[in-house]
Amino acid sequence: MAKKSNKQWLHSQNKDQYVKQARESHYRSRAIYKLQEINQKDELIKSNSCVVDLGSAPGSWSQYASEQVKANGRVISVDILPMEPIERVLFILGNFTDEVVQKECIKHIGKQDADLVISDMAPNLTGIRITDQARSLTLAELVYDFCHHVLKPGGDLVIKLFEGTGTDEYRRLLKERFAKVVTRKPQASRNQSREFYVLARSYRLR
Repeated sequence: MAKKSNKQWLHSQNKDQYVKQARESHYRSRAIYKLQEINQKDELIKSNSCVVDLGSAPGSWSQYASEQVKANGRVISVDILPMEPIERVLFILGNFTDEVVQKECIKHIGKQDADLVISDMAPNLTGIRITDQARSLTLAELVYDFCHHVLKPGGDLVIKLFEGTGTDEYRRLLKERFAKVVTRKPQASRNQSREFYVLARSYRLR
């Protein structure tokens, strides 16, 4: 059964237009086109932005962000997995919830704070829907907490969620500190996937 599933996955990958496009454009994964669509629609990343990419490996979102911020901006990427270097991207190896990692991240962000936090993270999946959904929301809440340490007033957040129990409550949580909270489902998100993205805009201090 596993071999059959692997063959089906490989067949799907080889037919996927976004996989082909990413390979031709030298991006590290098809996920780049999700962020690209959101950015083109909502004009998030400016040429001098400071962007923090959580769960960045293998690095396609960081690649795209670094192209958008250009030489005057900064991209700081964090992951528990190693990531091959990307030009103009500072990579921190570690868990973004660890105090040491957070301090290093804050040090590199500087006094101006971050303009944007992006997160395409997902927990290790068990295949048990209730468990996976709970883990996903816990991770999303940790990202929200992280924003309080790094986002400047008026800053934005893009985060991946999975449709299911608790997502409405999470949106309400975001509305406590962001002026506008909207949902995005990029075309590059596979039809069978429950994933979607929440864009929270204009972070405000209490």
